[in-house]
Amino acid sequence: MELILNLQESNSRGQLLLRTFFGWIYILFPHAFMLFFVSIWYGILDFVKFWAVLFTGHIPESTYEFQKKFRQWEIRLTASLMNMRDDYPAIGTGGSNDEATIEFENPESVSRGLVLVRALFGWIYVGIPHGFLLGFYGMAVGIVQFLAWWAILFTGRFPESMFDFIIHYLRWSMRVSLYLSCYTDDYPPFNGAE
Repeated sequence: MELILNLQESNSRGQLLLRTFFGWIYILFPHAFMLFFVSIWYGILDFVKFWAVLFTGHIPESTYEFQKKFRQWEIRLTASLMNMRDDYPAIGTGGSNDEATIEFENPESVSRGLVLVRALFGWIYVGIPHGFLLGFYGMAVGIVQFLAWWAILFTGRFPESMFDFIIHYLRWSMRVSLYLSCYTDDYPPFNGAE
């Protein structure tokens, strides 16, 4: 998995203020509206994917393509809402942004036994330890975002160390999500390092 989220040379203070006060109208509302419906389809495909992997050991290519594009949409939206990118995130699975995206491969084979283990016990051996740590990390990310907001307002730049801190969080959480979604059989590490 490769999370691509490039640090801008400078951030727009005007865009920052616009997103802060009106982002819920022109970014969050239209994306959330579309995501609601697209998420239903994502869930249906997840159900189909579970059975396909259980019986064949493979993820259908069409499911992989859709779910990858959905994840890329999530990253574009997240980057915008977290003030990491000034550009408006393209709506839908057909959009793209080379500066904010995620790349992961469709595995040649997936362990059928591990699919059952993840479905039945994933919340115990993945959800509890990773969720607990990511919860605290997420709180720290919230504080870092608040500080970065002020840094952007006064300097016009997202501090690189803060940007990297948030990237590590996003990478870690995405690895956990991809593991639980059967896109890798490798248990996710407890960090967001590359």
